Amino acid sequence: MRRTRLQFSFVFIAIAVLFVSACSINVKKEKNGEDKQVDINTPVGGIHVSKAVTPEDVGVPIYPGARLKEKESGKGDKSANVNISGFGYGLRVSAMEYESDDIPAKVVDYYKDQLKRYGNVLVCHTSHVNVNADIKDHGEGSQELTCEGATGVNVELKVGTKENQHIVAVEPEGSGSKFHLVYVRTHSKDADI
Repeated sequence: MRRTRLQFSFVFIAIAVLFVSACSINVKKEKNGEDKQVDINTPVGGIHVSKAVTPEDVGVPIYPGARLKEKESGKGDKSANVNISGFGYGLRVSAMEYESDDIPAKVVDYYKDQLKRYGNVLVCHTSHVNVNADIKDHGEGSQELTCEGATGVNVELKVGTKENQHIVAVEPEGSGSKFHLVYVRTHSKDADI
């Protein structure tokens, strides 16, 4: 019995050492020393995070005259590309935050038109912008996007399905507006990101 436990412990330790040695972590830094890109690869999947996001990554153009929202002190970056994969599942999120001197209604009208190429645009009114991708199941196999109950002055435009969606969230800021551009793609073992 003792010998079997010893053999099991040895096998477990050998597998753990092989698993850890197969992992890799790569961090690229910006000139100011902040992380720019982080890649973690394991035998069962990976996580890739980058600050580099383009309009092509989110699938819509930038509103004319808009400016990338600056990072606020003590808060996170205003743009990111995140890819997570493993065990037959994957998630890709690309997000950017911008600001404009134009009122929210003009920004909303622009993006309603831009998002039409992906299908019918769902217009949701919220009391606060909470850009959560709608990846919950809304019934037996439903891929339909929904609005989350609340009403308010902020607008979220959604188009696509729960597995492949574009979101534009617009809110007033001073005499102008700020807006988030988000692309979310999930897949199971049967699909690619």
